[in-house]
Amino acid sequence: MKKCKKVLLGIGCAAMAVVVGAAAWKIAVHQQSKKYNLITPDVSSIPAPVQGPLREDDVQLSEVKMHYAVYGESGHALILVHGNGGSHKSLEEAARYLANDYTVYAIDSRCHGQSSDPGEISYDLMAKDIKEFSEAMGLEKPYLMGHSDGGINALTVAYTYPDLLGGFISCGANTAPDKFKPYFTIGVKLADMGKHEKLNDMMLTQPHISKEQLSQIKCPAYIVAGESDIMWLSDTAFICESIPGAKSAIINGGSHSSYMSHDGKQAYVIARDFFETI
Repeated sequence: MKKCKKVLLGIGCAAMAVVVGAAAWKIAVHQQSKKYNLITPDVSSIPAPVQGPLREDDVQLSEVKMHYAVYGESGHALILVHGNGGSHKSLEEAARYLANDYTVYAIDSRCHGQSSDPGEISYDLMAKDIKEFSEAMGLEKPYLMGHSDGGINALTVAYTYPDLLGGFISCGANTAPDKFKPYFTIGVKLADMGKHEKLNDMMLTQPHISKEQLSQIKCPAYIVAGESDIMWLSDTAFICESIPGAKSAIINGGSHSSYMSHDGKQAYVIARDFFETI
C-alpha cells in the first residue's frame, strides 16, 4: 500500500510539473510575442463574405497549367497563395471576405490542387510561376498574401522580382528548415508521406533565405505569424528586421493556420489594415 501511494504521489508530482512547465512556457511565449507587435484582429465590424468565386479557370504558363479562382470584381488585384499540400480552397473563406475590397486571384501552386505537376517543385520555381501568372493575367503591381509555403513564396517573389509586387503579406513563413520547432519536423518525418512525399521533402530541405536576399526587397512588406506558430518567432523577427521598412505582427493566441485557413475574418482584417496604408 505504501509503495502504491509513493507511485501515485510520483505520478501526481510529475503531472504537476508538466502543468507548471507548460504554463511557464506559455507566459514566456506571450511576453516574447509582445516584443514583436502582438495584436488581436478586430473582427467586430466587417462586411459579409461574398457567396463564392466569380469564375474558375486554367492558364498555361511556361512549365505549368495553373488553376485559379477569381473572387470579387473591383479593387486592387490580390494574389492569394495557400500552404504546403493545400489548394486555393484552403483559403476560400479568406478569399470570400477579401473579395469585398480586392479582386482576389486564389491560385493552386504547381503540384497542388488542380494545377499540373511538371515533375519539379521548389520555392524558386513557384515564385517564377507567380510572376508568369501575374503577367498572363495582366496584373499591375498586384498585392500578394501567402500562408505557410505561400508566405515563403511571397518572400521569394519579392526579392527575386523586386519590381513585380505592390506589397505583400507573408504569414507563417520560415527562412530555413531548422527554424521549425522540433515537434513539427519530427511529426512531418513520421507522417505517412504517400503522394505528398515530394512536398514534404521540399519543406524539410528548403528554403535557405539569407539576410542579403531579404534586404533586396523594395515593396511594402508585412510579416505575420501566430503566437503559437510552428517556427520560432525569432525567425519571424529576423525576416522583418532584414527587410527595409517591413512591419510585423504576432496574432494573439494564433496557431500556424488559425488566422488564415481557419478564420477568414481575421485574414481579411490583417490584409485590410495593412494594404490600406500603402
